[in-house]
Amino acid sequence: MENLTPRTIVEELDKYIVGQAQAKKAVAIALRNRYRRLALSGDMQEDIIPKNILMIGPTGVGKTEIARRLARLVKAPFIKVEATKFTEVGYVGRDVDSIIRDLVEVSIRMVRSEKTGAVDERARLHGEERLLDVLCPLPVREKPAVNPFAALFGAQHSPEPSDNAAFESKLAAARARRREVREQLDRGELEEQLVEIEVDDSSPGMIEVFSGSGIEELGVNLQDVLGGMLPRKKRRRKVPVREARRILTAEEATKLIDMDEVTAEGIARAEQSGIVFLDEIDKIAAKSHGAGPDVSREGVQRDILPIVEGCTVQTKHGPVKTGHILFMAAGAFHMSRPSDLIPELQGRFPIRVELSSLSQADFVRILTEPKNALTKQYAALLSTEGVDLSFTSEGIDEIARIADEVNSSAENIGARRLHTILEKVLEDVAFCAPEQSGSVVVDAAYVKERLAGVIARSDFSDYVL
Repeated sequence: MENLTPRTIVEELDKYIVGQAQAKKAVAIALRNRYRRLALSGDMQEDIIPKNILMIGPTGVGKTEIARRLARLVKAPFIKVEATKFTEVGYVGRDVDSIIRDLVEVSIRMVRSEKTGAVDERARLHGEERLLDVLCPLPVREKPAVNPFAALFGAQHSPEPSDNAAFESKLAAARARRREVREQLDRGELEEQLVEIEVDDSSPGMIEVFSGSGIEELGVNLQDVLGGMLPRKKRRRKVPVREARRILTAEEATKLIDMDEVTAEGIARAEQSGIVFLDEIDKIAAKSHGAGPDVSREGVQRDILPIVEGCTVQTKHGPVKTGHILFMAAGAFHMSRPSDLIPELQGRFPIRVELSSLSQADFVRILTEPKNALTKQYAALLSTEGVDLSFTSEGIDEIARIADEVNSSAENIGARRLHTILEKVLEDVAFCAPEQSGSVVVDAAYVKERLAGVIARSDFSDYVL
């Protein structure tokens, strides 16, 4: 994080997102302020709250992508939620506390994945030993029957020399066979051989928890609740060696990491670095009119407010404080305005940026400049079938022109329009790719031919694009 200056953050976002310089600048500053806060002393650090961001703009202009790429850049726990999915207290539906519970689960999974990666080599060796025990078990010395009266008086039984010799011979043969099998495993010769392994039964014993807003499945595992009081249930599975190796390695990795430490670090990371993206917040911004049995939009806002302000949410992993979680809200605000949000919630989103609609020139850049541009994605997909797909500059210009025209004539869905157009343009190629390979050049004439029916229509609203 120390090397991620605001300028560096913007440069990284530029690799994936075209335009929206002001929004990128705002999120870069907000992210850098997190690092600055952690460098302060305890009291001052606690008093500085995150500057939450409200992004305003039509769909498909990059609001969600900015937030998602930002989280990936700093490896922060991230979740995207739809504001319309939540209801106020007293109504059946998802309660707002589930936002934080989901964030904590994501954070713990991230930490667990990192810890697992650190012990991956050890886990692989342990898993291989377990696999060898299945494929080539070592002999176990049989314990002789002991007379209870002899044991009572301290009599000791010593195995016969002939028994020792026979066992040692059998053990040496098993070890030699084991070395051969290990070499076969290293060469990948046994990957498809079926083996029967004993694994932990991971199927959860789920219980339903009744909360104030209705019935909610929290995913409480009885094994987690009771801890070590219950023995781990085992079950047998018959799988290929390659799958058995993966399963056994994963189990051994779990044994090598401290889950209490993982949970504590996951909670801390969610509290200090978590990012929550509240999409479609404009849908709950409209002011309520009158009274009735329906869910109040203002009521949903008031339920979201404590989480954004900072409160403590109870999860199955323990209490989680939300005071330093970064909230990024977004909405088109076609039918409402940011001022329609309740004043308390407005005050918790001090950074407001307006994202501009995308132009034809922006579409050209989206198709060519990003690291994972759509044209590169389609070329990579079809290359798996032996098709060499390429786009000329004239072809890209024509796709961008049509996307801009359709957005202007029908609903403006931003860059998502490029997906629908490209799917239509490449429909025949994708369908025939398994049977015929070769080169396909998408130029302006190719695009016009494939979209002739669309271009001929004056009304795009009823068309598939």
